[in-house]
Amino acid sequence: MVVSQRPSAGNAKEGDLYPDLAALGVPEGRFVELPGRGRTFVREIPGPPGAPVLILLHGLSATGGTNWAGAFGALGDRYRVIALDHRGHGQGIRCAHFRLADCADDVVALADVLGIDQFIPVGYSMGGPIAQLVWHRHRSRVSAMVLCATSRDFRGRLDDRLLFLGVGTLNLGLHGVPRPLRMKGWQAVARAMAGGFATRELRRWSAVELSRHDPRLVCEAALAVGSFSSRGWIDGVDVPVAVIATEHDQLVPLRRQIKLADHIPSAVLHPVSGDHFAVTRQADQFIAALSESCDEVIGRGARWRMSTVATGDGEDDGGLAETA
Repeated sequence: MVVSQRPSAGNAKEGDLYPDLAALGVPEGRFVELPGRGRTFVREIPGPPGAPVLILLHGLSATGGTNWAGAFGALGDRYRVIALDHRGHGQGIRCAHFRLADCADDVVALADVLGIDQFIPVGYSMGGPIAQLVWHRHRSRVSAMVLCATSRDFRGRLDDRLLFLGVGTLNLGLHGVPRPLRMKGWQAVARAMAGGFATRELRRWSAVELSRHDPRLVCEAALAVGSFSSRGWIDGVDVPVAVIATEHDQLVPLRRQIKLADHIPSAVLHPVSGDHFAVTRQADQFIAALSESCDEVIGRGARWRMSTVATGDGEDDGGLAETA
């Protein structure tokens, strides 16, 4: 195992640059080398000894820290909580091209490095397809899933196709722009995105976090999300699943979130009265639903394991016999 810490700027640790980081509810991060894949950036709360492991998967153009800033404290008292930056985002792995499958494999590689056998992927927006792919590609490693503000696919209606066409055009344009100029322009975008956070301290810190993105890879990530579909296999999910549906979502329509839940036999729907950015804009409601969802899927899995021990039935149905 190779686990290294690298300062965020110069020779200073992140906590030295942002002394109020702990007050923001965000654990200080560290770099972790994934053998044969590259170096990613991870934030972690160890939780109680032997606690179930949640691996939090962030959305498009976010980072593990900015997406889940409000969740670490709420979950860390009873779970081991890990959040990583995906490829091209924040301080995540830099690569030639972005693929959701690579992100899913990164998650399992991180679990290997950290000595984790099974875990619960918790995916938000783009993190939803990554979580689904973790199960699809590495089924034995997933004990449950929580899917938030996400879908089986993201392209269907004309407005969806036009949106992704625009992203594709932007991506082609960025290929011809020198990296220093790309990054300078992106910093202005990052400051604008950070404006959605509630406090000045969070806005200041998140602007720096988001400015570390590679804008070309973020555009490729958007294209990857647009072409993703799990329609052909999502109904085979055999672990307890919670779907947190954001009722006023302007990016992933509620109907798509409900279809996702409808096509997973073990899914339980948890509605939240919020938009696509509920994790930060309606944080109290969203974090309450997230905590409930994590408790629920883990409880369902534990009850199923107890029932199989009691009956002597070794066949694993992932808790499908009990969906509530």
